[in-house]
Amino acid sequence: MRRLNRKKAFKVVKELDAFPKVPDSYQVKSNSGATVSLLTFALIAVLVISEFNYYLGVTYKYDYDVDRNIESDLVFNIDVVVAMKCVYLGADLLDLSGTTHTSSEEQGFKSEETFFEMTAAQREWLRNRKELLARHEEWRSLKDEQIDNYRLIHTAMPQRSSVDVPSNRQPDACRIFGKMFIKKIAGNFHITAGKAIAHPRGHAHMSAMVPRQEYNFSHRIDHLSFGNAAVGTLNPLDGEMKVAVDRNQMYQYFLQIVPTSFSFAGGQAYAANQYSVTRRERIIDHSGGSHGVPGIFMKYDMSALTVSITQDHQPFGSFVVRICGIIGGIFATTGMLHGFIGFLFDVIFCRKKGVAGSMSPRPARASQSYVETESSSLTTDMRIGGGNSVGLSTTEH
Repeated sequence: MRRLNRKKAFKVVKELDAFPKVPDSYQVKSNSGATVSLLTFALIAVLVISEFNYYLGVTYKYDYDVDRNIESDLVFNIDVVVAMKCVYLGADLLDLSGTTHTSSEEQGFKSEETFFEMTAAQREWLRNRKELLARHEEWRSLKDEQIDNYRLIHTAMPQRSSVDVPSNRQPDACRIFGKMFIKKIAGNFHITAGKAIAHPRGHAHMSAMVPRQEYNFSHRIDHLSFGNAAVGTLNPLDGEMKVAVDRNQMYQYFLQIVPTSFSFAGGQAYAANQYSVTRRERIIDHSGGSHGVPGIFMKYDMSALTVSITQDHQPFGSFVVRICGIIGGIFATTGMLHGFIGFLFDVIFCRKKGVAGSMSPRPARASQSYVETESSSLTTDMRIGGGNSVGLSTTEH
């Protein structure tokens, strides 16, 4: 009784088999099927390897939120070289609250005499920086590539060593560098002719004390950033170089600062401030309607949004699901395509064969004495008696 119940249970389970086996005698193998199979296996191998490499890598998640940390200060880092002597230049920073920071060592900005001509190492750095910025423009939409490739990039230009200082020349440029804590509000950092002086209605520069022939606002921005340095960021003004074509040249840079935080899988976290820039330059000509003050002006403003970038790995379960989807999807798709192409081939081939057969001539008759029998009947009467006689009669119509 138990064996009978067990056989019934096995039979029920067998009926639930969703993968019935087809006997080998019913399977037909063809050259086209073998070709499709090889192509399918090759495609699966390529996609599985690509998916495995993606699983070993990392992914980045981008979140946007309103910046609520508006009370904290912001570090402003600057390193710029202007083709004028320091005695003729004045650099200061003025924000919307009326706070003014001048280029004095107590305030954070320093200035020193230098040469505008670059050394071989500085020219190499500038060339690499421009190449990197051009690549950044191509990778603008590939944010993950940006973080991975900018991880170990140094943004500071190599300084001039004592060996590179010309002995027979006097310095012809001024280097203004340093950092300063500023408020997270809009402001304006500018470099123009004449030292800055206090004024009841704002501030002013003693540009009247500078001879006009000394004006030359050709400049090179070695570094300009906001906040601490962090991986994955590239400052768009690093390596910026402009050569003035007129003594009354005015350069304007409009900067939009976006607070950004990075969180990596290893537990490391960084906070930085990325910025975008819009450039504008023109020649000051009051008689022509172009008013202003010659110099270098950098106007910045804070964005109301913050960007949070989180590094993460793909879960193993998601990796398995994607692999199963690749294998099953390719098998199903190639099977359907192979069947559909075979069906079209059979239809076209059979149609052509039928047309060719209908156009072939009919064979001629063998002789004119061909007789077609419409009907015939055969009557056989077999009688078996004592004499074993057999009678046969045939009637044709």
